[in-house]
Amino acid sequence: MKKYNKLVRDRIPELIKKSGKTCKTRRLSDDEYRDRLKEKLTEEVGELLKSPCVEEIADIIELLKSPCVEEIADIIEVLEAISSNIGSSLPEVIEIKEKKRRERGGFSKRIFLEHVNEIESSASDRSGETRD
Repeated sequence: MKKYNKLVRDRIPELIKKSGKTCKTRRLSDDEYRDRLKEKLTEEVGELLKSPCVEEIADIIELLKSPCVEEIADIIEVLEAISSNIGSSLPEVIEIKEKKRRERGGFSKRIFLEHVNEIESSASDRSGETRD
């Protein structure tokens, strides 16, 4: 007997039974479900990061042929479940993502912020004058 003790997709028990095996499942409480969704997201992201496609991401044709796309699809599925569980929807989340992209940009420019220098304001700064 192989133990899994993890959240699985809805049709997995049916597929296990079709393969001639049996399984034991239970329905999670709301709190357990939230915790298990977090674990599932961590698992799926980990699988994506271990996938060889992450190193080859610049080659979009290879990316589309690789298992990487399946891992990304799994992550989206988990995010959709989390969204639903908190009373939202994936389209709503995507709308917010697009708004943030319009307001703050995305990550395509690969900008790495090393630090921010805090400048003490002088009296002239507070009056609206700028320094050259």
